[in-house]
Amino acid sequence: MAAPAADEAWCRQTVPRVMELVSPRLPLRDVCALLAVSPWCYRALVANPRLWEVLDLREMKNAGDRLISALSLSGISLENLEFLNLNACQKISDKGIEAVTSLCANLQGLSIYWIVGLTDSSIGHITKNCRQIVDLNLSGCKNISDKVMRLIANSYQGLKKLNITRCVKLTDDGLKEVLQKCSSLESLNLYALSSFTDKVYKEIGLLSNLTFLDLCGAQNLSENGLVCISRCGGLAYLNLTWCVRVTDAGVVAIAQGCQSLELLSLFGIVGVTDACLEALSKSCSRSLTTLDVNGCIGIKRRSRDDLLKLFPKLRCFKVHS
Repeated sequence: MAAPAADEAWCRQTVPRVMELVSPRLPLRDVCALLAVSPWCYRALVANPRLWEVLDLREMKNAGDRLISALSLSGISLENLEFLNLNACQKISDKGIEAVTSLCANLQGLSIYWIVGLTDSSIGHITKNCRQIVDLNLSGCKNISDKVMRLIANSYQGLKKLNITRCVKLTDDGLKEVLQKCSSLESLNLYALSSFTDKVYKEIGLLSNLTFLDLCGAQNLSENGLVCISRCGGLAYLNLTWCVRVTDAGVVAIAQGCQSLELLSLFGIVGVTDACLEALSKSCSRSLTTLDVNGCIGIKRRSRDDLLKLFPKLRCFKVHS
């Protein structure tokens, strides 16, 4: 009888201590596996709420089943979950989004990148159930419409980060609502969205806290649009790759207005010349560490040595690949 009692005492006293030390260092999938090892492991892990503040199921097979399992763990409250990553979990549906968000009232960050089957209904569930979102990644959700933009604008006026890469059904009118009401935006990713016009870029220019802006492929972005964007004086990251209408005048405006730029990509823009680099050198040579002018055939001094003479802090010469 003494041995079983000793084993039980060891499990009761030692296992929780070991789990407390080890579990914060493990990937989430390993923590979930440990739940099934023994009742003692289970109780020790369930009793640690910090383990369940972030739920990362990106690209996992059977992510829906894993999500259901996580939601059903006895004793674990997802009310404290702060960030949920479901990137590329293709089999999750609108109903799945409804189920998980109904239990995560305090969620602050949600990433549902490339779940292409989701519709406006999913965003309706998110905005209804999760009122504290400040970081929202909808990249690749190709079926969402301007209705979603209205929901976001009316629900998340404290939004800090928004990624709507390749959400191709969105129009100027929808995005303008977000830009007008979510004035605290710090990061805006509009990668591969070619239909927006200067109506949108004018509104972007009013975002005084913006530090990250990705406009890769913005085919309608003009000199006037860039002049508006140049009012975002805190911009540190600006991707203008394949913005084919951009000229020296627009880049000069950026150089004069955004003097804290750390990354700038002009990849593939044939309408810019050495003049824009000279303007950038005068204003941003102390801050720029990444500059991509590959494919800018109008810029003659674009070798690594030439660029280092103008921008001595450059460490990276390629953004687009």
